Parts: sequence; structure tokens; C-alpha cells
Amino acid sequence: MRTTHLLLRAGLTVTAAAALSLAIAPGPAAALGPGISVSTAGSTVSVVTGACTQMNGSWGTASLLNSSQGSFAQGRQVALSGTSVSQSAAWSNVVPGTYTVIVMCSNGGTAGTQSVIVSAPSAPSAPPAPSAPSAPSAPTISATSLSSPSRGVLGGLGGAARDYGTLTTAVGGALVGGGVIATAWFLRRRSKPNRL
Repeated sequence: MRTTHLLLRAGLTVTAAAALSLAIAPGPAAALGPGISVSTAGSTVSVVTGACTQMNGSWGTASLLNSSQGSFAQGRQVALSGTSVSQSAAWSNVVPGTYTVIVMCSNGGTAGTQSVIVSAPSAPSAPPAPSAPSAPSAPTISATSLSSPSRGVLGGLGGAARDYGTLTTAVGGALVGGGVIATAWFLRRRSKPNRL
């Protein structure tokens, strides 16, 4: 009778842990964020992904849309290039503004969508004043571009992470929860050796 009661309690606990892990498991869209990483350097926008597979010699296409464009076909399209680990595309001479980058893999699936802000280069510095009325020197112009990632830095997720889905996350959470519960039960039983 006592053994049946303990087994029933342990089974209910494992079931509750599995249900809890399903309730708090992130959905597929929230698991790792977008499958692309977009960055800017001056007037160049680049995108990197590891989500596409090569089909018929093509990895896919990336499109850069400005705020007035609403579909993938309207944007500036560039073919992805790279390897099975990482694919990339870049656009140069992009004017300052807010853009959306969409990556479509060659299998028709979307690798991700992300917004990016291209900022204007800072104003050139003033030339130094000549010290003597001798021959004028050529002015020195230096421009720096301040760009910041739109979503911060995704440290450690450089294409090596994969989204395995909600089911895999839930099963893993249930296994970890079950292991914790089994360990606690074993240690509790071991501390009282006269119990059956």
C-alpha cells in the first residue's frame, strides 16, 4: 500500500514537472530570435545566416526594403553566398534610414526578418588653421560612422545554434525535471534507511 502511494506521488510529480516545462517552454519564434544577424558599417548593410541549405547551386536571396516598400520583391535583392555553416549578403551605398532585411532560402522558407537603422556619417572635421602665411595645405577630411546594432549583440549565437522546436525543449525540460525529482527522492530515502 505504501509503495503504491509513493509511486503514485512520484508519477504525479513527474507529470506536473513535464506540464510546467511545456507551459514555460518558448515557442518556435521566441526560442532563439531571428535566424539572421544584420549589421551596418558606414553605408554598407550586411546579413549573415546559417539557416539555409543549398538547392540547385543557390543558397537563397536576401532583400533590403526601405520604409515605403512592403514586399520581398520590391527590395534590393542580393543572392546569398557562403558555405553550409554560414551564408551572407551585403548591400553597399545605402542611404541613411530605417530598413528591413528579409532572407529567403532557396527552399522557399524564410530564414528571418530584421530591422536595421543606417545612420548618416558624421560631418567632416574642419581643416587645421595654417600657422604661417605660407603655401596653403590641403585640408584633411575624416569621417566616422556611428552604427549600432538594432537588437544588441547576440553573443555566442553566431550561426552555431539551431532551433529544435517546442517539443524537443519540452521533452528536455521534462527529463531534467524528472532527474531532479528522482535525485531528491533518492537522497530523501537514503537519509532514512529503515523505511521501505
